[in-house]
Amino acid sequence: MESRGVNSLAVGGLVNYRAEYRKEGYGYISEVMLEYGKVKNKDQLQKKTRDRIFWDNKADLRLSKSWYFFGSVTFESQFDRGYAYYRDGNNEEQASLVSKFMSPGYLTESIGFEYKPVGYFSTRIGTGTAKQTFKLDTTVNQQYNGGNYGVERGKNFKNELAFQIVSNFDKQIFKNVNLKARYQMFIPYDRPLVHVDHRLDVELRSQINRLMNVTLTGVGLFDKDSDPEIQASQALALGVAFTFPR
Repeated sequence: MESRGVNSLAVGGLVNYRAEYRKEGYGYISEVMLEYGKVKNKDQLQKKTRDRIFWDNKADLRLSKSWYFFGSVTFESQFDRGYAYYRDGNNEEQASLVSKFMSPGYLTESIGFEYKPVGYFSTRIGTGTAKQTFKLDTTVNQQYNGGNYGVERGKNFKNELAFQIVSNFDKQIFKNVNLKARYQMFIPYDRPLVHVDHRLDVELRSQINRLMNVTLTGVGLFDKDSDPEIQASQALALGVAFTFPR
């Protein structure tokens, strides 16, 4: 049996910025994550490996040793166009546009209580949460995104009220090895429980030296407005890291 490899070229980048201000019982945290990557396999079209804009802002008031009252605003979208790929009758790879910047885009406002027993773990319980879903380009192909991202067809905006839980874990678990995870559950008040959204982001990072690191990342997503099935992706990367002074 003859086995042949496929030549490929991949490039990607990640920007992670976090600012925190705390004075007495008040605090404010702003975190930005920008991700983008592409891969080109021989005889195939270019494909995105990662594409995300994430900006989370949270203000809190300390109530006790481990409990806070918080308010947050979170924005999520993507930089580039996204495609669904298929083979035509001549076995040629074709692409159909299914997403782009702000199609979809998400803006989430939440108030509630946060439990933070230790510095590396916290859980937000957003009893009052509103999420706006944007699909500004109504011409984007609707065949591949299930429920049109939850937006009514022909429209470009949807508002939902929900109960939300967001848990964060960020700790150095071994020497030069850091584990970072974020789990988010979104429960709409006006729809059956089958429409509960889940997202899990996990990153395992090992620092080789001052400039180089190895990262293993994984994403699990279940959102019936985007796809009836569980979506998952993983990536292993060797990269150059730059840390800027605060």
